[in-house]
Amino acid sequence: MTPEFVNSFLFSAIKLAILLSAPVLLFGLVAGVLVSMFQAATQINEMTLVFIPKMAAVVVAMLIFFPWMMQLIVGFTRHLINNIPYYIR
Repeated sequence: MTPEFVNSFLFSAIKLAILLSAPVLLFGLVAGVLVSMFQAATQINEMTLVFIPKMAAVVVAMLIFFPWMMQLIVGFTRHLINNIPYYIR
């Protein structure tokens, strides 16, 4: 294994992790900002009010993006397993 191979493998793994986490994190971020704006407008400063909408947004994001996420994970794993003989050299 060459340093170039290790760098490219690490880059592709990090890229996959970012792609998998981005939709869920963005949905949680948008839900948090919207609830915070609602709290600022109504002057309700309840810390637990943000929790339920954020969790609901994350669940919705997982339901929407799960097929795409599984496709990415399976493709990466399939590529990894098919190239094991190349990696061993």
